[in-house]
Amino acid sequence: MTMDAEAREQIVIRAFVAAANTLTTEYDEVELLDTLLHDCVGILGMKAGGLLLADADGTLQYIASTDRAAAFVEVMQLDAGSGPCIDSYRSGERVSVADIAEERARWPEFSSAAKALGIRSALAIPMKLRGKVIGSMNLFGEHTGRVSERDAELAQALADVATIGLLQERLVREGKVVEEQLQRALDSRVLIEQAKGVISGSLSISMDEAFRVMRAYARQRNLTLHGVAQTLSSGELRADDLGVTAELHSM
Repeated sequence: MTMDAEAREQIVIRAFVAAANTLTTEYDEVELLDTLLHDCVGILGMKAGGLLLADADGTLQYIASTDRAAAFVEVMQLDAGSGPCIDSYRSGERVSVADIAEERARWPEFSSAAKALGIRSALAIPMKLRGKVIGSMNLFGEHTGRVSERDAELAQALADVATIGLLQERLVREGKVVEEQLQRALDSRVLIEQAKGVISGSLSISMDEAFRVMRAYARQRNLTLHGVAQTLSSGELRADDLGVTAELHSM
């Protein structure tokens, strides 16, 4: 279903406000990136999205996705060392793919995986600040066709604001090592993945459902995903305490 102009405008405004708020308030890095992905997928009318972030050594790592299918495609790109997301990170430029099937010679593993999952087009966007590329965001479409330049620029703008928030520009000016904050985001993702596994196993739900339940619990109580994951890991919070039935029915 096509999003009407008013609804799209509201999502765009909300997305920019959420990203800008990271400059003045404490925030959860994974929550920021997850929100960025979901907003861009919704605004551009894409099927799914995934995001890769470089660690302290400059090696790309999986950090966020809208669903398990997108996560699989991102991890597959990492394993193969090729794909639009990889190319975007290396070049620092957007990579727009109108028909992935036509790029089989260029990215054989990515093309095969995308086809199997019903992905027909892609837009890869670098996350960079002042020439420093820290990762890349992939947006996947279920139909062939190139994303318009206007929409691509909008997604790039959102990614740019999120990147500034992630790096905290004031830390860059003060000469502090930005890689420490990137590593913290990666470490947080590991803890959150472990928590998802605990919830999934305890409540017999999928990993995607487990993440949605944890995110809803955190948002309703003004907590961070990292904080909820920590309390689950320490045993202070049990999976049964998340109110899974109510959360799933509200999604």
